Amino acid sequence: MISTTMEEKPKEAKTPMTGFASINDDLFQNILKRIPALSFASAACVSKSWNRNCNQILYKPKLASAFSLNPVQKVALEEVVNKVLSEPIRPQFAIANVIGSGVHLSGILDFLGAKLGSKTPIIVSCAGGIMGRDAVTDEYKEVMIEDFWVDGASNSSFGIMLSVGFLPGLKVDAIQLLRPRKARGVAMVDKFVMDIRNYAALVSDSTSPSLIIMFGSEKTDQKPVMEKLDHAMSRETIVVGDERAQFLYRSGIESRNVYYGSVDQYFSDAVALVFARDQNRPSGTGEIHFHSALSSGVSAIGPRFKAVSANEMESETGLSTWLTVRREGGQEILGGQRIIDDVNNELGNQTKLFIGVSEQRKCFAGPEKPRQMRSLAFHEVMGGDEEHLFVDGVGIKTVDYFHLYHSDPSAALSSCSNISKNFRNLKLDWSFRSSQLHAARGVGEKEVIGGFVFACWGRGESFFGHSNVDSSPFLANFPGVPMAGIFTYGEIGRGFSILNTDGSGQEDKTLCFCAHVYSTVYLLVSYTPAPIEH
Repeated sequence: MISTTMEEKPKEAKTPMTGFASINDDLFQNILKRIPALSFASAACVSKSWNRNCNQILYKPKLASAFSLNPVQKVALEEVVNKVLSEPIRPQFAIANVIGSGVHLSGILDFLGAKLGSKTPIIVSCAGGIMGRDAVTDEYKEVMIEDFWVDGASNSSFGIMLSVGFLPGLKVDAIQLLRPRKARGVAMVDKFVMDIRNYAALVSDSTSPSLIIMFGSEKTDQKPVMEKLDHAMSRETIVVGDERAQFLYRSGIESRNVYYGSVDQYFSDAVALVFARDQNRPSGTGEIHFHSALSSGVSAIGPRFKAVSANEMESETGLSTWLTVRREGGQEILGGQRIIDDVNNELGNQTKLFIGVSEQRKCFAGPEKPRQMRSLAFHEVMGGDEEHLFVDGVGIKTVDYFHLYHSDPSAALSSCSNISKNFRNLKLDWSFRSSQLHAARGVGEKEVIGGFVFACWGRGESFFGHSNVDSSPFLANFPGVPMAGIFTYGEIGRGFSILNTDGSGQEDKTLCFCAHVYSTVYLLVSYTPAPIEH
């Protein structure tokens, strides 16, 4: 006979959960958020559960920036790296801008590569000044390279601004403009433009990226490059950067760092950090947008002129053009020195003079059909004699007309004020739209997560009479938001989505122009969370 009852086994006592196993995800993530980036990266490798929690923390984009003026380069580098990595971040790109004497860019690039990872695109450049928050004191400053010179000599000073970003939903890489080292080698501009388009097409559903941050060589005229980019990219593509700088870079794709097996065959005339939307981004990823604005610092003066002749010259100091000119509608050839004297008599000789040339050129990139483009190109006035007006750069034709422009602190101050008002209105508009979208679809509020400023080296405290003017629109409207800025030797800006309505300095709103003078270019990075899934 088989018994129908089974002998019950004694229940085993459950081992009480201890340590992190007893903490719920919310509390655990709150702890993880407070550890430095390097420790955070190690934590993500502990287990699948830890990795899942780390990924949930990093669903939002993040920008981190800091600068150091420590005269010891190694200490300064450690200070800025420790600051930007003091909170969790997955470095997707990095930009380092340095000022000072005896700077070794290759050593800085190697140091950052070791700290940020071998697949992180990095650009290191020399700047005319930096602006941002101190890595140690958190004090905001604008520092010009001239501030390092005391009694006419540099005291081996050093400064560095480091920006590191993580922008989920975007792909980022560095793409170079190469020029053969052989005599009279011509920059491979068409290839540069097509490389950018091909990269964007590979990772997104468009041949135009969302953003390009560009650094050009100090020995190369970037105007033809910008004209090709302006022609080839959609109107929504924003381009910002420094037209003339010393730089080194490293792509996130190793094969991009060597061209045809030997980079020694080529010069790097420019490098572009390209941001393109990821067509394979995970569902639930929020939207990142870029917004740009221009504060002009020049005003037109005098009549319109026509170039009668244009002779291009090359010297040790670079390329220049000797112009003979006459007033529009007139016949008399005007001496260059006479034109300069007329302006100085009206304004004083403490102002910088430029000509803004209205150009109409056929432009094409790659196999595309050429089309006419109208653009405005600025050239600094270098001097004049009884016959000629001497200007910096080349590319002026006898069919071109131009206005004279002068650096104008009043116009620049007014322009900065207008930019600040437009930033404030932008915030109000976002808040109103977000409240409607949240009620309708559960979309979170749009917010600025960071920004960049590219200001002309001629601006700053000496131009305005007081400090922090160029950064004031950002500081006034987005306090506490990371911002990195530099003073450039030629500010690049294209695709301005935040209009400056004061009409300062632009003779024709239909003209395209990407290379500016005595201006400040602002770039905002915003984030909108994905709709809440019900």
